[in-house]
Amino acid sequence: MGGVGPVLVLFLPPALLLFTLFVILPMGEAAWYSLFDWSGYGEPTNFVGLKNFETLWGNKAFRTALTNNGLIILVSLLLQLPLALWLATLVSNRIPGATAFRLVFFLPYVLADVAAGLIWRFIYDGDYGLVASLASFVGVATPYVLADRDTAIYAVLAVVVWKYFGFHMMLFIAGLQSIDKSLYEAADIDGATPWQKFRTITLPLLSPTIRLSVFFSVIGSLQLFDMIMPLTGGGPSNSTQTMVTFLYTYGVTRMKVGFGSAIGVVLFLICVTLAFSYRRIFMRHD
Repeated sequence: MGGVGPVLVLFLPPALLLFTLFVILPMGEAAWYSLFDWSGYGEPTNFVGLKNFETLWGNKAFRTALTNNGLIILVSLLLQLPLALWLATLVSNRIPGATAFRLVFFLPYVLADVAAGLIWRFIYDGDYGLVASLASFVGVATPYVLADRDTAIYAVLAVVVWKYFGFHMMLFIAGLQSIDKSLYEAADIDGATPWQKFRTITLPLLSPTIRLSVFFSVIGSLQLFDMIMPLTGGGPSNSTQTMVTFLYTYGVTRMKVGFGSAIGVVLFLICVTLAFSYRRIFMRHD
């Protein structure tokens, strides 16, 4: 214990100072500015209380953004994670070509979100993109996927699954490789089927990794921004807005900093509530 004190004295104050300057103070300022009708210039003087929050809950585009975030979470949990787990079980074994497949599946995650959005915007382009070329080759009318309110969000969901499943796949591979292989050998001797081994060995021992992956997926879905802005910009007609793109569009580009701060406060409360509740309920023993 004698060596711990000097280390704390040396490293704790700078860390606390940085955390206070770049986390605590901005959070406090956002909460304060959310009580004003403020454009960001000069000092905030037009105090409006909770009016920004009332306006926010009555905003149809914000309700759409909330719905889209919920939809992204559902698709991540019901499609992205099962796909990642399935592929992880296929490429986790030391078989010829497994490393190459891991690299191919992981590459979309390495790609910057903005670059991924630009690439898929070109792919979906109804005039010059890959979708247009395929439609012309097949001889059907070209669908303008990103220009249709009814299909744009599904196009975004497809890109989300493609972009992030590789990250979860690598988490699952790490978890699978930590499982004692003698358990599978014993199951083979007992005549267990592949499904029985997966259900009785893989899933129980992989459950901490699955819970961690779900946590990352939910929090990441709530913070989705970089990929959507170059892909759709939140359009058409706000149909692909998320809470963060809504904050940027209505709070930053329209110079309504007080209103944008209210959005940030709501998003912060949602993220903190979900994070602490999930950790307390599902990850308390991990």
